[in-house]
Amino acid sequence: MAYTVQQIKTMIIKELQETLGTTPDKASDAQFYKATVPVVKEILEEKRRHFMSQSRSQGKKQVYYLCMEFLLGRSLKNSLSNLCMVESFQQALGELDVKLDNLYEYEPDAGLGNGGLGRLAACYMDALATDGYPAMGYSILYEYGIFKQQIIDGWQNELPDYWLPGGEVWLTPMPEHAVEVRFGGQVSESWDHNYHNVEYKGYSSVMAVPYDICISGYNTKAVSRLRLWKAKSTGFNMELFNKGEYSSVLGEGMMGEAISKVLYPNDNHREGKALRLRQQYFLTAASIADIVRRHIETYGTLDNLPEKNAIHLNDTHPTLAIPELMRILLDECGYSWEHAYHIVSATFAYTNHTVMPEALEVWNIDLFRSLLPRIYQIICEMNARLCAELYDAHHLQSEQVARMAILTDRDIRMANLAVAVCHSVNGVSKLHSEILKDEVFHDFYTLTPQKFGNVTNGIASRRWLHQSNPGLSSLCAELLGENYLNDMDSLRGLQKYRDDSSVLERLAAIKRQNKQSLSDYLVRHGGAALNVDSIFDVQVKRMHEYKRQHLNALRILSLYQYLKANPNADFTPRTFIFGAKAAPGYFLAKQIIKLICTMRDMIERDESVRDKLRIVYLEDYRVTLSEILMPASEVSEQISLAGTEASGTSNMKFMLSGAITLGTMDGANVEIYDEVGKDNIVIFGMTTAEVSALRQKGYSAHEIYGKNATLRAAVDMLKNGINGEQFMDIYNSLVFKDPYMVFADFDSYLEASKKTASLYTDTRRWQQMSLQNTACSGIFCADRSIREYARNIWKLDEPSAR
Repeated sequence: MAYTVQQIKTMIIKELQETLGTTPDKASDAQFYKATVPVVKEILEEKRRHFMSQSRSQGKKQVYYLCMEFLLGRSLKNSLSNLCMVESFQQALGELDVKLDNLYEYEPDAGLGNGGLGRLAACYMDALATDGYPAMGYSILYEYGIFKQQIIDGWQNELPDYWLPGGEVWLTPMPEHAVEVRFGGQVSESWDHNYHNVEYKGYSSVMAVPYDICISGYNTKAVSRLRLWKAKSTGFNMELFNKGEYSSVLGEGMMGEAISKVLYPNDNHREGKALRLRQQYFLTAASIADIVRRHIETYGTLDNLPEKNAIHLNDTHPTLAIPELMRILLDECGYSWEHAYHIVSATFAYTNHTVMPEALEVWNIDLFRSLLPRIYQIICEMNARLCAELYDAHHLQSEQVARMAILTDRDIRMANLAVAVCHSVNGVSKLHSEILKDEVFHDFYTLTPQKFGNVTNGIASRRWLHQSNPGLSSLCAELLGENYLNDMDSLRGLQKYRDDSSVLERLAAIKRQNKQSLSDYLVRHGGAALNVDSIFDVQVKRMHEYKRQHLNALRILSLYQYLKANPNADFTPRTFIFGAKAAPGYFLAKQIIKLICTMRDMIERDESVRDKLRIVYLEDYRVTLSEILMPASEVSEQISLAGTEASGTSNMKFMLSGAITLGTMDGANVEIYDEVGKDNIVIFGMTTAEVSALRQKGYSAHEIYGKNATLRAAVDMLKNGINGEQFMDIYNSLVFKDPYMVFADFDSYLEASKKTASLYTDTRRWQQMSLQNTACSGIFCADRSIREYARNIWKLDEPSAR
């Protein structure tokens, strides 16, 4: 249904009057925001109903995407843009003397994610709808999100992220579909005429109450739904209360509801680990129950579950969905083990997102068994059958079986469970997928090579270009036609303007304006104005040693020392911009933040260098801030040690906005290199093979430190003090361990940094490189990624939604 400006205006006025109890002449912008969002929701929900009615009538296969986080950012601007209704709402609100742009500022970023994993999941919900596939995402309705980052004296402090005031208006509660989730207790089994009975006693329960958000695709009939589960106490224990055990009554309810309080609670203690395990089972048990309910209501049997549903596990966190579906099939539906396992295996697919050991989750058996006794029994049986098959059918040696087993003496290995059971396993870049096959899951790959594949990550390109970078988007529309947004591959047409001076000059002007906009934003929020003639050199991502923000910091210290020794040197001014949150329990990562902020303060106080070097640390980096930063960026720092970053998606967003990648041959950088060509990217450092060879040979950071005077001078500042602050933990980690080989890549990084400065002085050459990056970015659109999942993994029919 098409909505006229008058209809939109009438709907907004109705919301103001009937829901908010005010009138347009008296309403504030905040009230107009709260009245506008329900109108957008109504439009989305109506589209969703029509689309799903059509999909069900055609027997379309449904995609269910399970992820612990969905980093949505703000929804109002994104929804209106995807609905192609921005101008209609601008006009309707304009007639009420309200500016739509003002309303955007009243929406907080939804606190449902942390970094790349959650942002990818959000992009895929958008792309699933854009490509016309019926889909639902599942996650948890975190009350406080990850955390709000506050930098005090250079140290990260974590504050609650109160996003629901202002954000809850997007949520539609669905209490009629609440699910009971059980923890603890005891399991007893019996047989009755060949029927296996399982009785569950002494457990505690939490209710999972669903709240829905609709996510529109771009210029399409389809709308995705994200279902978020909120933990609610099952009731009030009157018996304990009457006994006067008030704290026990209140504590019981609070413990249950803590499940949906905070994303990724600190797990460096047993209570934190238990809460994380509760969160993961809560998500998977509620989601699987919901999927089964929806399927039974339509088909009346679970025999055809794999034919009509694809359930995708985005990383290892939702792997408990596998034994949970087995539990339902075995205990509640009476399926045999073999039949149930076939259904489960054919239904689930798994994406691995990292080779980092801490993300390949393992759970202590004692903790797991106490919280999830029946799930533990099912996993034990899965493990026993897997090991028997490996021994008997494949005749493997005990060492290989031990590596592939789901259970060890003390732990349950969730990645092994996912790989053993799922019909498909994929990495998220070509290099990462090869590492999974050659190293991480090599034993599984040798037995079942057919289940391993690759789907390189993608981004919501329209959000990062059309919405966030209107100047560049307008230029693309002028050069390529208005329909380029329907097919991001059409950006390749920009290549024919490579030698067009007028186009290159306009590119430079757009970038300069975007840099000015970022500087103005920072000034409005209490920061200093930036030198827009300097290189904007940006590294924004989760703070982690393998991402090597400390390598960047050593480079800056080296440049600082050079400028102090050579005050009259010819030097291209450079503004280094960082943004990252460190996990609350990751102290070394917090120290790296402190180091960067201390360096910032040292440089700001030094008049001899501050016009040439500047550091900006973006506090509480998030999607909305990223939408201002990406268009202004010129150098994209992607400097992880080769073989450690699965893909990256910030590299794709930077590329789309015309930034030049300064990076290693890691993750999707390899594919960016292939797309743009070696002359339009700056690569440094070891390859994955060279990293492996150096490790085998025996890597000595201390030896490199002793021989490299430039490196040693920078590193010694950590020990000798920066602004009176020492960083001995970082110093000792680098000099005596250096697990991510910062020292080995240091010289190469410095040379690459110099190269970017030299290229930047040739304005025409730099803009040609920038144009080439934007032109070749279409392949990294999430639309392409989802089409590959649909065709190769989920086996979906071709959509017909546009």
